[in-house]
Amino acid sequence: MRTFEEYKENLKNMRKNIYIGGELRGRDDELLRPGINTVGVTFDAAQDPKNKGIVTTNSDLIGEEINRFNHIYQSQDDLLSKQKMIRNLCGKVGGCIQRCMGCDVMNALYGTTKEIDDAYGTEYHKRFLNYLKIYQEKDLIGNAAQTDVKGDRSKRPSEQEDPDLYLRIVEKKDDGIIVSGCKAHNTIAPYADEIIAIPTRMMGRNEKDWAVAFAIPADTEGVTLVCRSTSPRSRKKFKSPFTEYGACDSMTVFDNVFVPWERVFMCGETKFAGKLALSFANNHRFSYCGCKPAVTDIVMGATSLVADYNGIGKEPHAVDEVSELMVTAELVYGAGIAAAVTSTKNSAGSLEPNFLYSNCGRYYAGVNIYNEYDTLASMAGGLPATLPYEEEFINKETKGYMDKYIMRNPDVTAEDQHRLFRFISDYSCSSMSGVYQYAGVHGGGSPIMEKIGIRSFYDLESKKDIVKCLAGIEKKK
Repeated sequence: MRTFEEYKENLKNMRKNIYIGGELRGRDDELLRPGINTVGVTFDAAQDPKNKGIVTTNSDLIGEEINRFNHIYQSQDDLLSKQKMIRNLCGKVGGCIQRCMGCDVMNALYGTTKEIDDAYGTEYHKRFLNYLKIYQEKDLIGNAAQTDVKGDRSKRPSEQEDPDLYLRIVEKKDDGIIVSGCKAHNTIAPYADEIIAIPTRMMGRNEKDWAVAFAIPADTEGVTLVCRSTSPRSRKKFKSPFTEYGACDSMTVFDNVFVPWERVFMCGETKFAGKLALSFANNHRFSYCGCKPAVTDIVMGATSLVADYNGIGKEPHAVDEVSELMVTAELVYGAGIAAAVTSTKNSAGSLEPNFLYSNCGRYYAGVNIYNEYDTLASMAGGLPATLPYEEEFINKETKGYMDKYIMRNPDVTAEDQHRLFRFISDYSCSSMSGVYQYAGVHGGGSPIMEKIGIRSFYDLESKKDIVKCLAGIEKKK
């Protein structure tokens, strides 16, 4: 397994192909540092002996201990351990740990490539296993590039005026394929080792060019990452761990990019495009059943702590609102546990989380995210939005006033009051918090997509039959 320093050193040696703010940047750029620090937690945690068996596990493929983010689920315990790991690590960085994307797409490809081979006699699964071996041996980080820009939403990929609005195969050659298009919302892509592209939806029989999956190094010629960097406001004196972390999202452009055959895992098998897309969505929504409770933990902790600092921690309304957050956190986490213990084995021998429970958990988290922030805002009051700059708590001309008038509960120091409200300001009403709230709704699929998935797999007829029986209505033969 790599160390954090080894990972960063490798990033420095990659080709510059990242644009932020109109400038071409290397992977050692300061704007990428918060996101790189976030991912760094996954490397540091794996080096800590206390995390053995949680952040690390043994690979049957290479016969070595590996980071669990690079593991293929072999048991229910693997799924439960991953969920526990995510909740713990997300709590350390204050939000998304980001490395789940690679884990989730690798697990989706593991099962789906075997199904394609079983149906068509292809060799995608063999190729994928060779790739997975390298991925585990080198302890790589992958970005799951799934969401296409989609163009006119009323039209299918083959109906778009510009065929590149969905990533597609432009040409097949003896040694590989040429692809063109763009994938959006690619968190972690600017500091990932690999870009792993898969379809975003079901494809029709005449849409073979858009049924494509592959993996390439993130600095491959023809790949351009146009990015937005997000992080908390920097601190001058009142440093805090949270301000060291952040994220960076990419629109990943493929401009006639060459992909060698050994890295192609789907090429025209339209029947399985939707299956692969759905398998990734299921795995990723399962991950959300671990990370979103971690976010609720933070909102819950901040809400309860600010109530204490305001002197109203034991008031009935404060206790009740914190209790609601407890329910949300544990219901979502419980859905993940249910998805793990009722998981099923695919033809490749790996486990897939129960689709119904993964989607129910992710849906409940998504529709409650703004309510959680509303609860925090209600308890904190307006100060996080109007808190004077940090410099006013340092400047000798104003520091006395700030320390005097920020006081609430006399048992809490002025500095601690200041630190908490500055954290809440960063966490709930900064530019970063706006991005995180939006991600809480749409990351891993918007709530409408979860509801569609739930309806598609739910046995509603059996519920009707229960009522027919209770009402004395005979079933039609």
